[in-house]
Amino acid sequence: MSASDAKVVSREPLMIRDAAWTKLVKTTYTDPNGKIRTWESAERATRPKNSLVDGVGIVAVLEKPTGPEIVLQKQFRPPIDKICIEVPAGLVDEGESPEVCAVRELKEETGYVGEVMKGGFGTSPVMFNDPGFCNTNLNMIHVTVDMSKPENKDLKPELEDNEFIEVFSVPLKDLYTECRKLEKEGYAIDARVGTLAEGIEIARKWKL
Repeated sequence: MSASDAKVVSREPLMIRDAAWTKLVKTTYTDPNGKIRTWESAERATRPKNSLVDGVGIVAVLEKPTGPEIVLQKQFRPPIDKICIEVPAGLVDEGESPEVCAVRELKEETGYVGEVMKGGFGTSPVMFNDPGFCNTNLNMIHVTVDMSKPENKDLKPELEDNEFIEVFSVPLKDLYTECRKLEKEGYAIDARVGTLAEGIEIARKWKL
């Protein structure tokens, strides 16, 4: 059993009364010229009341003698009917900080036990995924994984019954090349993974 065994079998309009995770919103606003306009968008229905974000994306780096590797996942995503290459991620629970959420989700989805980086680099600014379409947002949380620890040698993910995730890792220095390769193989590249890869490649090209 793998992510490739999943497939979309039908697609139909969703009535608002039947939506458990999302809702559609019509916003009325004035443009810079004072003209009244409207905008259709989507919102998550799950953001905790006291949270600034819906969830987290996790940049988990394995500290290996051969060099740092980033933890990635293959997961089937029904909206695009493709297996997507992603970083571990998840929604924040009520009363949970993004940092605690990241460590929890990393353990649940991959089995890795990590530690949030310190020195101001652990948590990104709040990022909006697609602000022209929805208000979904997140923090990227940077986590290091000490591969010398016993718990990171015998991995025990704690997946929910609707999660089918394949975990793998890629040397950070090869992330851009790997994304190109995976796209040619038919995988979809999550924007967070692609942006990380582009950033590494830009830093390399411009010698930053």
